[in-house]
Formats: sequence, structure tokens, C-alpha cells
Amino acid sequence: MCVFRDLLDDPVISTLLRYLEKPAIAVYSAFVSALYEANGGNLGEYIKEICTSSSNVYVRTVGRKQAVPGYMQTALEEELSILQEAAELTKEDLCGLLNYKGYLPDFTTTKLRLSEIYLHRTENIGKFGYGIYAKNRMFCVDEQGNIVPVLHPDQTELSGLVDYERERAIIINNTKALLQGKPAANILLTGDAGTGKSSTVKAVANELWKEGLRIVEIRKDQLRSIPKVLDELSGNPLKFVLFIDDLSFMKDDDNFNALKAVLEGSVTAKSDNVVIYATSNRRHIIKETFSEREGDDIHRNDTMQELVSLSERFGIHVTFSKPNKETFLHIVHHLAEENGIDMQAEKLDLLAERFALERGGRSARLARQFIDGILAG
Repeated sequence: MCVFRDLLDDPVISTLLRYLEKPAIAVYSAFVSALYEANGGNLGEYIKEICTSSSNVYVRTVGRKQAVPGYMQTALEEELSILQEAAELTKEDLCGLLNYKGYLPDFTTTKLRLSEIYLHRTENIGKFGYGIYAKNRMFCVDEQGNIVPVLHPDQTELSGLVDYERERAIIINNTKALLQGKPAANILLTGDAGTGKSSTVKAVANELWKEGLRIVEIRKDQLRSIPKVLDELSGNPLKFVLFIDDLSFMKDDDNFNALKAVLEGSVTAKSDNVVIYATSNRRHIIKETFSEREGDDIHRNDTMQELVSLSERFGIHVTFSKPNKETFLHIVHHLAEENGIDMQAEKLDLLAERFALERGGRSARLARQFIDGILAG
């Protein structure tokens, strides 16, 4: 193996190789055990998965839209042929190497055309991706500034969101422009808590991930890692939303200037395949104290200019307003119907309004909590 050399370190493949080199009952059992742990015991599907997830030199070359040398293409095809043979191995093939007639655990395999599947994915690499991005849709940034998959991603779907159609359409259209290679803007989503800003971003990612969209969530205290993140993503054939949730700063916060530099599109912070979507409950993002508001006119002017300077660097600003009574009840009725709640409309409205008033206002989140409460009762 040369192109797929990383597969030699895979626990299933390495154990299989060890068995083929020196057949033994214990090694066979270790191989089947590793395969059971990996995917339940399907060798063909497992080899397909590790091939399509491999971040090898061939797929990186294709991803950068560079020409693949003929000798590398030949090596790839030969190795896929070898892996095809491995994917077709059965218990009978392997146990035939042993002089043993007792019981040994079985496994299965799916017949597949590995080379055809792999080349199809690389020809459409802008939709499928490679490495950790091939089978994951949502990511976060760890304490070392590395991008890692979210193992249990938010499953929110656009079909589960009610109202705010105009606001969602702006975000969807901008994201589709990114996927189509057209100019796309960074977006700031502001509005009251619980109005669905974060849910909208994640729902859009879930809707479009099969088109080649991935989302990377980064915390406010990690903003200085953005240039490193963008360096990793810039050569990737997929499109990415860098998502910053609940964004707010104190006036002298160092992270404020770090984000401004990114939004200004400095040399290290500009990437055609990445946009930034940020949510905030504050229109101007920066928290302003009363003492700053009461300062002299010059100080007051400087403060206000600083307050709006960051939000102006987002190309699109979408506001999610707090729902009025009619909108709130519409959300409640939609969720009630969706969850099979059979209750007289007048009674549902009365209980929902009481629930909202007891909590100081109306929001889509409160509507969901109200319905969850009925279901739990």
C-alpha cells in the first residue's frame, strides 16, 4: 500500500494482515471481534467506509483541483483492486488456512464495486468530501484549536421550524450561493432569546449537508483560533459555515479585535469556501455600561462607533423579532398537531398564554417547552 498506507494502521485491517501472515485461531477471533466492534461485522462495508474516509494524497490532490500524475492514478487503481479482494473475503476463505474443524465466529460482507464507488466520490468530491468530513456534518473546535467531529449532532430540520420564513429564506439563499461558488456574505442573526436563530443555522446545515455543506461551531473564547481553522479549511473542496453562537463582548475584550480582523478579510482570514454565521441577543454585540453612556460627547461618539463597527462587517443582518400573540399561538398549534396533541383550541390557547406570561414573554423556545410539558404530563 502506498496511496492507502494509512489503512495499514486500522485495527481491523492490521489484525487481518496479521492473521494472513500467520494464521491462528486467536488472531482470527481478534479480527472478527474488531470487525464486530467497528460496524457489527460487515467486512465489505467496513473497507468501503475506511477507503472513502481516507485523507490520502490522491484525494487531497483531487480536492485541490490539481492534476493527478499518471503513476499515482495507476497506484490507486491497483490498491483498490487489492482492497476489493480483501472486501470479498469470507469466513470460509480465512478459516481454510487453519487445520481446525471446531466453531469459529462468522461475519458477513457486502458485494460492491469498490473502485467504481471510490472514483465516483472523488469525481464529486465537492459534495462528498474526504477524511473526517466525509461522514460527519457538524464539527467543533477543541482546546488545541483542532477541528473535531460532533458525535451527536443537533438533528433540527427546517420542516420542524415554524414561522420566520422570510428570515430563513435569506439564510438559505445565501448558503446556496456559497455551495454554487457564488459570492456569499457573512451573516449576523440578532433577536430575542428563543426565537430560533441557532436552530435555523443548524437546520440549514442539516438540510444542505448532502450538497457539500459542513458546519464548524466555535466558541467566543476560541476566536483567536479562527485563522488556524481557516488555514485547514481553505484547501478543502467542501463548503463550510463557521458558526459562533450567542456572540457578545465587553468593550475591551481582545476577542473583539480578533473577530474584526477576520471579518475584514485579512490575508490569513479570507477563504472562498467559508462564511461566518453568528447569533447574538444584542443588536450591537458589545455590552455597554451605564458609565460609558453617560460619558462626554467625544467619548460617547467613539463608543457608539465601536459598538456598530463589528456588526457592520457582516454582509447580511437578519433580525428575529419576538413573536406576537398570533405568531406564538400559531407555533403552539403547529407543534401540538405535529405531536398528536388533541385539545380544544380555546383551552390550548389559554394554557399557552398563561405559560408565556408566567415566564415573562413569548418565544418559539417557550412554545416548544409548553408542548413538551403537555407531553410529559
